[in-house]
Amino acid sequence: MIKVGGLAVQILRKPIKNLHLGVYPPNGRVRVAVPMSVNDTAVRLAVINKLGWIKRQQRQFAAQPRQSAREWVSGETHYFQGRPYRLRLIEGARYGTVKVANRSSLHLHMPSQSTQSQRDSVMQNWYRQQLQETIPGLLEKWVPIMGVKPREWGIRKMKTKWGSCNAEAGRVWLNLELAKKPIRCLEYLLVHELAHLIERKHNARFISIMDRCMPNWRLHKKELNAAPLGHETWIY
Repeated sequence: MIKVGGLAVQILRKPIKNLHLGVYPPNGRVRVAVPMSVNDTAVRLAVINKLGWIKRQQRQFAAQPRQSAREWVSGETHYFQGRPYRLRLIEGARYGTVKVANRSSLHLHMPSQSTQSQRDSVMQNWYRQQLQETIPGLLEKWVPIMGVKPREWGIRKMKTKWGSCNAEAGRVWLNLELAKKPIRCLEYLLVHELAHLIERKHNARFISIMDRCMPNWRLHKKELNAAPLGHETWIY
């Protein structure tokens, strides 16, 4: 960890060729991944050159709405596919289940005297199931357009990314939080990660692929990044 103009910067040295600077939610943490041979002075110069961009990213995170801690009790608002739903906790069920009751209500059926942790687990499993049911159809749509197919895909809870791609393994991961976002945002993330199977870096070629396959991707990216952040205990 170094300080640059009062800004805390985490340095992560890895066996890579180029320096990568990132600003991460929820509070605009700055991390720089650098080749093993790069010294702190070079990192400082890179951060100084990007200070304006870093500050803009941090302001965006600070202004982004976020939910309070969830207790999974009746009356709370929870999101699914971009829509807000009022939660109704119904106790007395044998097993924990979730049902979309109508366009504004989610019913969480739980055994009597369920704990917050148990309710959270049922909801997270339900969100995962919804993504698992939605993603295959999106892949069926986009694989022919992109001309590339992942060997494997999966869903993870991620703290700092909406998705990730291991191009060598042909593996794509999507953030569980995407179940709460509009499907068009999920679709954008999937296309983004499929594009990384063709081009690993966010360079001109990558942008050209996105522009060709999904011309309005910038609008979806902006919508996703403006959506409310879920409450998390953010640990890095």
